[in-house]
Amino acid sequence: MLKIYSQDCSSIDRLKAISKSIILTFVCTLLALSTNALRAEETNNLRPNVLIILADDLGFSDLGSYGGEIQTPNLDSLASEGLRFTQAYNTSRCWPSRASLLTGYYAQSIRRDALTAPEYDPVRAVPTGFAGRPQPWAHFLPDYIKPLGYRSYHSGKWHLPSSPLKGGFDHSYLNDNEIDFFSVTNHQLDGVNLPAIEDGDSFYSTVVTADYAIGFLQAHAAHYSELPFFAYVAFNAPHFPIQALPQDIAVYEDHYLVGWDAIREERMNRLRDLGIADFELPPLEQSIVPDGNLTDEDLRALISPNEVAYAVPWESLSNSEQKFQASKMSVHAAMIHRMDIEIGRIIDQLKAMDALENTVIFFLSDNGASAEQIIRGDGHDPLAPVGSAATYLGIGPGWSTAANTPFRMHKSWVHEGGIATPFIVSWPAGINAHGELRTDPIHLVDVLPTVLDIVNIGPASIQGDSQAPPLQGASIKPSFFKDGSVKREFLWWNHYGNRAIRMGDWKLVAGRASNWELYDLSQDRSEINNLARIFPEKVKVLEKTWNSYAAEIKALMLQRPSKTSSKRNKIKPFMLQRRYLPPRTSSKKKKAKPLMLERRYLNR
Repeated sequence: MLKIYSQDCSSIDRLKAISKSIILTFVCTLLALSTNALRAEETNNLRPNVLIILADDLGFSDLGSYGGEIQTPNLDSLASEGLRFTQAYNTSRCWPSRASLLTGYYAQSIRRDALTAPEYDPVRAVPTGFAGRPQPWAHFLPDYIKPLGYRSYHSGKWHLPSSPLKGGFDHSYLNDNEIDFFSVTNHQLDGVNLPAIEDGDSFYSTVVTADYAIGFLQAHAAHYSELPFFAYVAFNAPHFPIQALPQDIAVYEDHYLVGWDAIREERMNRLRDLGIADFELPPLEQSIVPDGNLTDEDLRALISPNEVAYAVPWESLSNSEQKFQASKMSVHAAMIHRMDIEIGRIIDQLKAMDALENTVIFFLSDNGASAEQIIRGDGHDPLAPVGSAATYLGIGPGWSTAANTPFRMHKSWVHEGGIATPFIVSWPAGINAHGELRTDPIHLVDVLPTVLDIVNIGPASIQGDSQAPPLQGASIKPSFFKDGSVKREFLWWNHYGNRAIRMGDWKLVAGRASNWELYDLSQDRSEINNLARIFPEKVKVLEKTWNSYAAEIKALMLQRPSKTSSKRNKIKPFMLQRRYLPPRTSSKKKKAKPLMLERRYLNR
């Protein structure tokens, strides 16, 4: 087997060597494919570039700029140079969030999450997974902006139907392996399967995701510099299994022996100092665990005798239990630390391209921190070092509660802990405010309408979709200039029978098989004081609105495409945009093939 670096190199040196190989591969590949490189009449300076960076299972206070102790200088810099939203929401789960992010619709509307309709019993009709074929009118973001000359690139997790290339992306590195950060059995470059990578090949998915993103940007700068770009970088970190590079884990060694109670208090104090939270910290919920978790008995038998199933007070744990639990949080922190480093590399590439000034950067997460404790893939070796490739661990409810400070609950719930996460927007050329907070309630469905607003087009740029309903998100661009500028009637949630609606500062929320709870978020963002019995009429109004909107969404789900719209509608630029279109090239589309150089290190 060919070795492309010496055996005595450190793991990070090896990863850098791989990065250089990947970048060279992309440059060579796109050189071969771009002899007839497209050119637009307008330059990149007239329309901003767009970069969306998505984390996976990131807690609200996991970043330094959101009160955390984890070292995230690059994201904190974006926050200090741009805006931090304090009431930004997602769907509470991976795949619905990605669907909403890239389409501007609630996931149930486009059949990317099942719907517990009003007439259904949420106990007996628990939705599990996807809900059918996607609607032909549900276009992804690249489709909207392609007529303006935008080139679109994807790197990382997908978790959506079809493929990135069919969703309008020009190039894609798709890592469909969610059970191991140190190996990959299913990944593709531009739809072509790449050889599997085994543990020990100096592969770490967070680094490689950034490598491909950088490679795409470098090739864009070399061959499409006059065109704007959209880059979608979807990290899998810090999703379980918690696995990290040893040198990153070492940074946080023994840091979390103070326990999750102390970390929660420290984060809460910093959130107050930052002006993000001015409310009470909720108590530990000692009996809450996600559906499907291993039992306490199985956790101790299969994971470790020191594993715990509940968010119990830290002082109630034995010394050995505390040490084991602290080591898990060190890995979680290391994963976020590494993601921030790789984001810094991407930002450096934007600087090298002289593109940072006019690039709108969105950083967000698909849901809050996860309390899930399960085993998949090749299982878990209790004797392996915590966070290594042979382990399969989750941070569990205790640390998930700390990561989601100052909120209740976890991923999959639609209480604030499951759906409220960091949301950073940076755009040096377009946002004059620096380091300011925004309190507008926003949602992932708002990202696509915001991008369309920024590039000065509307969804009407896609012609022929007579069945397409109006986008369900709203542009948040007005909030770039003034807090409180985003106007909407309500925000709506439904996942796994967990339901919620927010109208103004009032939030109605219920867990599966539970009664409605009512909270005034202006006074009680941490959802401690249930006001449902005090304001029964308010409950009725909000419930009626939730039910009414659920019925509308159900109608969209059941909508059958007409004979004329059975196939995915082609993108047609509207007349005003024709002059931005590059000239036509050959109708025969060349398939991307991984070059030998790439095969040589991927097949090691």
